[in-house]
Amino acid sequence: MSDASELIKEEEEVIVPEPEDQSDDSSGDEAAGDTEMDFLRNLFSSSLGLGSADKVLDELTLEGVAEYIKSGRCENIICMVGAGISTSAGIPDFRSPGTGLYANLQKYKLPYPEAIFQIDYFKKHPEPFFALAKELYPGQFKPTLCHYFIKLLKDKGFLRRCYTQNIDTLERVAGLEGDDLIEAHGTFYTSHCVSFSCRQEYNLEWMRDKIFSEDIPRCDKCKSLVKPDIVFFGESLPVRFFTSMKMDFPRCDLLLIMGTSLQVQPFAGLVGRVSKSCPRLLINMEKAGQADPLFGLVGFGGGMDFDTDKAYRDVAHISTCDDGCLAFAELLGWKAELEELVKQEHTKIDRQAEQEKAGASEGAAAEGSAAPEPQQEE
Repeated sequence: MSDASELIKEEEEVIVPEPEDQSDDSSGDEAAGDTEMDFLRNLFSSSLGLGSADKVLDELTLEGVAEYIKSGRCENIICMVGAGISTSAGIPDFRSPGTGLYANLQKYKLPYPEAIFQIDYFKKHPEPFFALAKELYPGQFKPTLCHYFIKLLKDKGFLRRCYTQNIDTLERVAGLEGDDLIEAHGTFYTSHCVSFSCRQEYNLEWMRDKIFSEDIPRCDKCKSLVKPDIVFFGESLPVRFFTSMKMDFPRCDLLLIMGTSLQVQPFAGLVGRVSKSCPRLLINMEKAGQADPLFGLVGFGGGMDFDTDKAYRDVAHISTCDDGCLAFAELLGWKAELEELVKQEHTKIDRQAEQEKAGASEGAAAEGSAAPEPQQEE
């Protein structure tokens, strides 16, 4: 499945974050150095056969992973998610032929489809991006069953962190908080002035008002463009992505990967950062992230191995993310709880939307009644 809401180049290169101000220079250099050291350490460890590779799953199936969680040995679950968890909410992915965003941008007359998310093009021609943003803006979609399954992991104390490529904020709508999330490719939740000498911050509501009034958002202080804090081509990933992964992944007991093709770096490389004994479950419409056979000859890569005789920890459950999470929840004994959570939260969202719509109608009616009556000609 194509990665929806994934706005990073598909070049196989590690992007080192560039600090926004001078005070962060040292942390950025340290992150780059640590990334290089991790690369060498993993390469030599794999090539020389160092490190443990204990098998912790009784069977390489969804049932085997569920039994592992129920055994009490699994305490820290990390989720890695992409656009596949949001497509059932009505949000299209980017790259699917015919239905993806890139296949339906002709009306914007772009020089090439990716230009709509290219920072230099945006600064000169912001209109196409904000027209598209109006169609996809957060608040028009409800979280999916998969989003609420992640929330259930949090409620039950299993979720260490959710690393998402998506910019739709549906993880937050489902109940995850800032500390629960690493929004690797940014978010619409906040926005900033693009001027380096200003960088004034704006919230979701401010940006929504501008976009739906069809105004090009400009800074109240300096009149420069204001851009949502999503990562465009030509921009760096958030520094928090690099600092958090170093703390989270060595402690991971289960890596749950959903709705991503694992093609975009450096996000895709996270699968190789868990320990060699850590099980990895992929719920997706197709297998993804498999090790390159050539790299496998030298023991490098950390890619997924679902099918070879050496497979011992990777499980692929081929289905939609919602169906996979529902099946997983049933095996865990959480199915009824999950379905009730989805029902309650969707009802709450619908009720809130109706209240906002009614409030807007009352406001419009009040404005109409307050308008002065036209004077009759004598």
